Amino acid sequence: MPVLSSSSSSSSFVFFTCLLIIILLTTLHYPSNCLAKDTNATRRHSQASVDYYATSCPQLEQLIGSVTSQRFKEEPVSGPATIRLFFHDCFVEGCDASILISSKPGSKQLAEKDAEDNKDLRAEGFETVMKAKALVESKCSGVVSCADILAIAARDFVHLAGGPYYQVKKGRWDGKISMASRVASNIPRANSTVDELLKLFGSKGLTTEDLVVLSGAHTIGFAHCQNFVSRLYNYHGTKQSDPAIDPRLLKALTMSCPRYGGNADIVAPFDVTTPFSFDHAYYGNLEAKLGLLATDQALFLDPRTKPVVQALAKDKNKFFQAFAAAMEKMGSMGVKRGGKHGEKRKDCTMHVS
Repeated sequence: MPVLSSSSSSSSFVFFTCLLIIILLTTLHYPSNCLAKDTNATRRHSQASVDYYATSCPQLEQLIGSVTSQRFKEEPVSGPATIRLFFHDCFVEGCDASILISSKPGSKQLAEKDAEDNKDLRAEGFETVMKAKALVESKCSGVVSCADILAIAARDFVHLAGGPYYQVKKGRWDGKISMASRVASNIPRANSTVDELLKLFGSKGLTTEDLVVLSGAHTIGFAHCQNFVSRLYNYHGTKQSDPAIDPRLLKALTMSCPRYGGNADIVAPFDVTTPFSFDHAYYGNLEAKLGLLATDQALFLDPRTKPVVQALAKDKNKFFQAFAAAMEKMGSMGVKRGGKHGEKRKDCTMHVS
């Protein structure tokens, strides 16, 4: 679920993002508001609960909320960056904050975050979790896992952007394994086929509907040109553009994303109609051939996923309810407990021992 490279500067991001959104929305005749280890099954743990920290850290939600709300105002890209971070964490070793661990200096075995497929994860997502963790540690030292903080922060940003508020079950411990070599086979790619996506999601205990619903996270966030440029100039090696892309969108994208070279900071919004709002417009865009990534548009072209896209495009409340349920389901994948497999890190980037 490609978003922005963490190496992009904030000023470049703001300038080029606003520029491209203006081009896209003007071309498409929409108003711009630019100013504004393999886990083979979902495993739910009986001890996970919404009030897991009710006694040990009763103010947890408020503490994290104070950080996410500030970040949402000051660094809006923190929202999609943190949500994406949660996806990439859960899909590899389960929801255990292994994505946050830093590679050991001089080690030949890199950690997840340094895998090729994770190199464009935005720094703002990591920074949000670290800030929230520091605040939580100052009030409830050694009590709350990084994994739970990431899950709560992702929920907060969904809600702050206009999406549903849902209760987050807690009780995750931080995983002890973080290997870059396990990332590629567990992360969806920008050009994955529906067959590949269904196989991957199925291996995690997630359904066809879960795939379509969770893809709705692309109602906010951005992707670099490199993630969709092949659709513009050489779709599946045809040396032609993807026929399943609206000509107006194609024109707007080619203006900013040349076949070769171009500015590496240029990004485009996943949702070209309401890029800053967490809503169900993403699905209507797919019906109108306005999906940004090949994986997005493929959901409307495949008969197994198309009916779900159509149903969600018609009903925002249905999408919100389904998304909240799917996030809880995904958030239960590969949950660790204490002892051999889990720990609670005070520094999310380093193992306890």
